[in-house]
Amino acid sequence: MDTVVVSQLGARMHYAVPRILHEAGRLEQLYTDICAAKGWPRVIAAVPDRLLPASLRRLTGRIPNGVSEEKIMCFPAVGLSANLRRTIKPTQAQDTKVALAAGRSFSKHVVRRGFGKAEGFYGISGECLEQLQAARRQGLWTAVEQIIAPRAVVDRLIGAEVVRHPEWQAADEADPFAGAFAVREKAEWEAADMVICPSEFVRQGVTEVGGPVERCFVVPYGIDARFQQPSRSRRRSGPLRVLTVGAVGLRKGSPYVLQAARRFGKNAQFRMVGPATLPDAVRQKLHQSLELVGPTPRSEMMHHYEWADVFLLPSICEGSATVTYEALSAGLPVITTPNAGSVVRDDVDGFICPAGDVDAICGRLEQLARDRDRLEQMASEARVGATDHDMAAYGRRLMAALDRLSTATAGTAAAVG
Repeated sequence: MDTVVVSQLGARMHYAVPRILHEAGRLEQLYTDICAAKGWPRVIAAVPDRLLPASLRRLTGRIPNGVSEEKIMCFPAVGLSANLRRTIKPTQAQDTKVALAAGRSFSKHVVRRGFGKAEGFYGISGECLEQLQAARRQGLWTAVEQIIAPRAVVDRLIGAEVVRHPEWQAADEADPFAGAFAVREKAEWEAADMVICPSEFVRQGVTEVGGPVERCFVVPYGIDARFQQPSRSRRRSGPLRVLTVGAVGLRKGSPYVLQAARRFGKNAQFRMVGPATLPDAVRQKLHQSLELVGPTPRSEMMHHYEWADVFLLPSICEGSATVTYEALSAGLPVITTPNAGSVVRDDVDGFICPAGDVDAICGRLEQLARDRDRLEQMASEARVGATDHDMAAYGRRLMAALDRLSTATAGTAAAVG
């Protein structure tokens, strides 16, 4: 039975991939940056949450539950340096520059440590090019997860949003590093035997930029049990409570959340949870029309899902937004777009509206506000649908894809031999 090295910066879906492989007895090594299960971050994890700022509380959640400590190798200096550099200058250009540097630095550490007895390598797009190339040279099969639409597609879509909502983008936010990131991304596809796409939207994006669509394999995500909610009695009256989760900005379709909140006024309550690096004028408009919570640790998110009646994510570009899985699991109907790459079933457990169409969004919200029976029915369907996308189901889909890859590469090697 072949084992796999998994490489990822950050917690990435609560370390879902290494957890799945470890449970199957297939994890050779997990390489990551800052992890609260090892090294100095473990000291922070021992401090009571009430004594820590939000940024450090998020760090304490970086624990790969279910993965043996001896399987984890951390390079915390990589993550610490990247986080500090992003904080000092929080712009899109700086974020891309830091991502490029972090990916190269992380890859250097991983390649130096090696792949042990593994026969396969699994990395994350944008951060593993040199690892993929080294693994291929050593005869491992290789997979890269394209976690969002290709960079060229992201830039095209966001560029159109900048034209529509120029006040949301600071004047100095041109990104001279975007081209280099897109080149690195394509080089990763070429070095990989399989490109794992979390949604058809991502696969179509790879096709659009001339990527190896024949090596793309769609594997929707899953969500763990912490967000599951039993059926609960719904409020039958009062303003509709609308929740949005994620970084506030153009990519998440935040201008359309603001427009919807303004239209509804006191007839609905809107809450946005997530970091918000915005021009002051935009931030002021948001505060006037909705509740802007700011970044929140995952451990505290259930409180917000319990508050809400419906979940809204009018994304312009995603991979497969995990918050939509969480919302479904919490029993919330989800209003989103095709670009979110979600598993929402249109008119069953939510609504799929065209990206950028605030009229469609408001129409669906009004429908649920008027018809609380329909709201309850969709909430029930959301909980049912979420069971098809729990961690066990995700594990089965992912292992099937990797087993297919392993078998195919083994067959090719035998034929060559």
